[in-house]
Amino acid sequence: MHNFALLACAGLLAGAMNAIAGGGSFVSFPAMVAAGLPAVAANVSSTVALFPGTLASTWAYRRVFAQPAALSVRAMLPVTLAGGLLGAVLLLATPGRLFDAIVPFLLLLATLTFAFGSRAVVVLHRVVAVGPGAVLPMQFVISIYGGYFGGAVGLMMMAMWSLLTANPDLKAMAPIRMLMVSIANSAAVVWFIGSGAVWWPQTLAMLGASAVGGYVGARLTQWMPASVVRGVVVALSATVTVLFFLRSL
Repeated sequence: MHNFALLACAGLLAGAMNAIAGGGSFVSFPAMVAAGLPAVAANVSSTVALFPGTLASTWAYRRVFAQPAALSVRAMLPVTLAGGLLGAVLLLATPGRLFDAIVPFLLLLATLTFAFGSRAVVVLHRVVAVGPGAVLPMQFVISIYGGYFGGAVGLMMMAMWSLLTANPDLKAMAPIRMLMVSIANSAAVVWFIGSGAVWWPQTLAMLGASAVGGYVGARLTQWMPASVVRGVVVALSATVTVLFFLRSL
């Protein structure tokens, strides 16, 4: 019962965080590990558990969805799906001990993305010119990461898309961010379930709560500043990253 309550609360918070600013896996993944799952199984089960939340957020955004002029959603869909599937295949092919060793570095990458992603976009605008032809290859690479681990993958996508325009509107990109994260995760979820890699009792404990959190979080974006949530996520992610580095010693 203690683990059930922990996973349900983590799912609710993670679903809301993903909808508002991203970073839900910083809650769901450690919660799965705390519940006793090995790292690979924790990542797999966390991804499956948060998937309904991303779908709920995508549905909640449906009325404000707008395709940025520089992006082709139709072209990105199959690329994102293929990348997410490849990432999932690579995850299940990774030995547990190796994944334990690289998890702290994946968390560090995601933390740095949350902390400095927006500043990096400003700097890159000054030195890098990204044309529309580069979007699909970059989307594929980011989607592989999304299927493999997924921390801050939505922000990575938005950072890349932002290079296409001089004045990116990150809030306007939130609906397409949730759609693409959902697409990448859908391929990973199908592979994980088909491979029998999901720990279902722990996953189901988190799953329903994440869907509620995802829908509510998408509604909250109408008035809650994403910068405030992102600040909380950065502090949380930094703490989790340090703990996992200490755990690996």
